[in-house]
Amino acid sequence: MIEINHLTKKYGRFTAVKDLSFNVGAGQVVGFLGPNGAGKTTTLRMLTGYLPPTSGTASIAGYDIFKDSIKARSQIGYMPENVPLYDDMRVREYLKFRAQVKGLKGSEARTMTGEAIETCGLSHMRKRMIKTLSKGYRQRVGLADALINKPQLLVLDEPTNGLDPNQIRSIRNLIKKLGEKHTILVSSHILSEVEMIADHIVIIDGGEIKASDTPKNLIDGMRAAGKITAEIQGNGETIQGAISRLNHVKKVTNTAMEKKWNKLDILCESGTDTRERISELSAQYGWQIRTLHRHKGTLEDVFVELTRKD
Repeated sequence: MIEINHLTKKYGRFTAVKDLSFNVGAGQVVGFLGPNGAGKTTTLRMLTGYLPPTSGTASIAGYDIFKDSIKARSQIGYMPENVPLYDDMRVREYLKFRAQVKGLKGSEARTMTGEAIETCGLSHMRKRMIKTLSKGYRQRVGLADALINKPQLLVLDEPTNGLDPNQIRSIRNLIKKLGEKHTILVSSHILSEVEMIADHIVIIDGGEIKASDTPKNLIDGMRAAGKITAEIQGNGETIQGAISRLNHVKKVTNTAMEKKWNKLDILCESGTDTRERISELSAQYGWQIRTLHRHKGTLEDVFVELTRKD
């Protein structure tokens, strides 16, 4: 569905996107992640025809986004981070107008508008003025706009930006539903949400790809696959030093102390479990253990490991 080869964007001497190459297969939901300034939005704007690249090529559904720009863009439904809406129009009026802008006419425009309204859960809001809508419903209108011409590809830039937890859950479920019929490329800072909906992840930093794989493979391949949390009673410095010297332990942080109880975050190497050795140390030194828990790695852990600067 998407083929990107050596895509580069420069602004003077600054390179926002550097030699980017990756593919997205039809029917995939792909999370496109990176820290602020990583080049995500620039890449999405090039893919959707809003920005020309400095070099490289990209195609959507077989259409080159530069040589066959109109055909390529007709395959895309784009929802930008800040959805541009006309506040003084009603929801149905606005979406019908957007359908006409996208080349739909007459009964076809009315049918597509109605389907988009129903899919995005806007039926009871169709007569409301856009300026009266909550942030969550404005996002839904933006999604309906992206869907209205039934594109093969949906490009969603921060679709849950500024929403409360209930609204985030609602939009997440809607995206999962849309993923049954569309290829989706979604960019978001809420990594737990991306982990729940995406079957492939691309992480970029400094305009370059740092990782591209399934969420499971990325988590399993971490250098530090999760951490151990322990609450141990005793001398904090002694405990921290002894655990730090264990094999496979990378870092020990004492995050809290309460009446000689130490809360320790213990970062370990991938594929290891140091809990038995910690129990042996507690018996050796006479420590008391209240908690000893091994956390499962998350996409957020992968993201931090690949993009942190320290």
